[in-house]
Amino acid sequence: MTHLWPIRVYYEDTDLAGLVYYANYLRFIERARSEMVRAAGVDQVEMKARGLVFAVRRVEADYLKPARYDDQIEVRTTLDRVKGASFDMPQEVWRGDDLLFRARVTIVVLDAQGRATRLPADIRAALAPFTADVGP
Repeated sequence: MTHLWPIRVYYEDTDLAGLVYYANYLRFIERARSEMVRAAGVDQVEMKARGLVFAVRRVEADYLKPARYDDQIEVRTTLDRVKGASFDMPQEVWRGDDLLFRARVTIVVLDAQGRATRLPADIRAALAPFTADVGP
């Protein structure tokens, strides 16, 4: 299953040329990841109370075409690997039929001491509908 999150590009998202500033794509995909996790039923505030948080470990990004002021774009997020303490989230930003940006984000689960820790079974189960490749 792919999570879809629509966004309107605002003036504040653009640079002097009127194009979306490159770092804002990272903001867009961060918000979309948060919304996907929420849609899966994972409460990150409750996770924090349990001493667990998600953290970005790695981002690989490709900027393919620019988005501009007032564009209606959509972030598409999936999971393609869930491992012991981490998972990968491929994300794409589309404007209609045009792929503008794509990234692969690796998320790690950290404990209260900042150490990688195993993804709890309940969170793994909640995320399962978003991936076909759920590992051990």
